[in-house]
Amino acid sequence: MHRLLGLETEYGLYVEGRGAADMMQESIALVRSYQGPCVKVWNHRAEDPRRDMRGFSVDALSTDPVDSQFDDPSAPRLSVSEERSDRVLPNGARLYNDHGHPEYSTPECSSIMDLVAHDCAGERIVLECARRRGLELRRPVVIYKNNTDLHGASYGTHEDYLMRRDVSPEELIAALIPFLVTRQVYAGAGKVGVEGERSDPLFQLSQRADFMAVEASVDTLHNRPIMNTRDEPHADPRKYRRLHVICGDANMSQWATAMKVGTTALVLRLLESGWRPLVRLEDPVKAIKSVSRDQTLRWLVPLADGRMLGATEIQRLYLSEARAALQGVSHESDWILDEWDLALDALEKDLLELRDRVDWVAKRAILEEYMSEEGVDWDAPILKSLDLAYHDLDPEMGLQRGLEQAGAMRRLVSEERVRAALECPPTDTRAFLRGLFVRRFNDAVENIGWSGVVFRNGHDIFRFDMGPLVEENCRLLNEEVSSAHSLDALMDILRRPSQEPEQSAPDALSHQ
Repeated sequence: MHRLLGLETEYGLYVEGRGAADMMQESIALVRSYQGPCVKVWNHRAEDPRRDMRGFSVDALSTDPVDSQFDDPSAPRLSVSEERSDRVLPNGARLYNDHGHPEYSTPECSSIMDLVAHDCAGERIVLECARRRGLELRRPVVIYKNNTDLHGASYGTHEDYLMRRDVSPEELIAALIPFLVTRQVYAGAGKVGVEGERSDPLFQLSQRADFMAVEASVDTLHNRPIMNTRDEPHADPRKYRRLHVICGDANMSQWATAMKVGTTALVLRLLESGWRPLVRLEDPVKAIKSVSRDQTLRWLVPLADGRMLGATEIQRLYLSEARAALQGVSHESDWILDEWDLALDALEKDLLELRDRVDWVAKRAILEEYMSEEGVDWDAPILKSLDLAYHDLDPEMGLQRGLEQAGAMRRLVSEERVRAALECPPTDTRAFLRGLFVRRFNDAVENIGWSGVVFRNGHDIFRFDMGPLVEENCRLLNEEVSSAHSLDALMDILRRPSQEPEQSAPDALSHQ
């Protein structure tokens, strides 16, 4: 299942005594609380968030009026470098401020379990930064891994999948929208109430569903799409695209993170093999919200041909095709197929079988137990506080963390593997090179990005292009570079024409 995978998580931030207008500065301060070797200059040259995979660029991205109401026109304007406050870490990850939220982007991973370990490592890194910032301020700084402040603002957990470019945007959108709309039945994080046009006292599956407004676009901050069409491959654009999924929830459960990404990766593999689904939804935007809010838990979805199918039935269509085509491809893909099947069975027969792995089921069980004991309904204000507490990363305060410590939530990766991910990048992707550059040669790094790094060696400036390094034999270069303990030795290795994914690459190191 070799495919570059990544997660970008914007964390909710609460600082006692600070208001919404202070969060930009507080997020910056939190990122700067990171201690350890790092590179502080990110290379944005390959990024263009306005470019659409359908072949055009938009003039401007939508801005969120909820966010803009907290802007203070009298506050001093931050420079670009101040606002970004990047830290590129020894494990190949990136930690930075994004619109007043600390954001952690995992290193590129080629396995689901590596990705889960690095996602967990990101939680700990951000939590430790919050702890340091709290000591500096002498007041609590709380980090939430969720997607809403429950007052109308949303922040994302974005998924990244490198995939072949020969799947057309139209085919990609048509195939993925029914899947993404219904994936929330096992990947949703759960949420009390409804935001936006109504405020029903109910419990829904997804935190992000309320904020989906269109089927497809490049936007991420407002008028958010189910299918994000941003075209930033961070690889050879003739061969690859990077699918950027923004409609999913932030998961506390390791199992839910693995399944959210793993099932999507299997569907992409189907599409790359030429398979095309026949099911189309009548109104995807309406459907993603109705599935999330359906109190009957039947999750019926109108199709374009007039039929009605349940969300689990739609998921079974994808599962059936994936099992037929991909059973036996790898141990990891077989695990995903089996867990997918078991989860859909439980959703149709006994939800509580999933309380040890599906976030929304675990959260709902906690809240219903509280409601039963206290004699309150879904409109009780304290339920939103408990909802938020589920996502608190503090192991002494977070409700999900308490379940995990009690053995009531499944863990997929060992404590040793998470600790290793705090410092070490995956050994089989280009993230290994980024991490090694940061750890061993950070004084020589002028700037760094997902697909390249610029070194200064005396008076000479060199750029190493990591864009071609997306195939499995990247491991060979990683092993060779790990033996370099001087900048000159590193440059000698990087000058060799051996980085092309298929056989050998042209010289990827060039003068600027």
